[in-house]
Amino acid sequence: MPTTQLIAANDFCIYHNIDLSFIQSLNQSGLITVIVVEEKLFIEENELPQLEKMVRLYHEMDINIEGIETITYLLQRMNDMQHQIAELNRRLGLYEG
Repeated sequence: MPTTQLIAANDFCIYHNIDLSFIQSLNQSGLITVIVVEEKLFIEENELPQLEKMVRLYHEMDINIEGIETITYLLQRMNDMQHQIAELNRRLGLYEG
């Protein structure tokens, strides 16, 4: 059974020069999940790529939490539709070939 690596949220914030409240806001909005161990916040390693994208949106493009929520939702919808189109193309190929 693979174990999940936990990253201290405080260390992540220091590295990316952001405030811990940003991580807490993302958690409250449901964009990421934090784990609390002994009153310290931790982030699962598999959430880092998505979290780093959100940090770039926040820092480089000056997009607020609500905007990040919207962008994340729309990207997820687009990804779901791409998978649906690929599945429909696969099924259509069964009838054409």
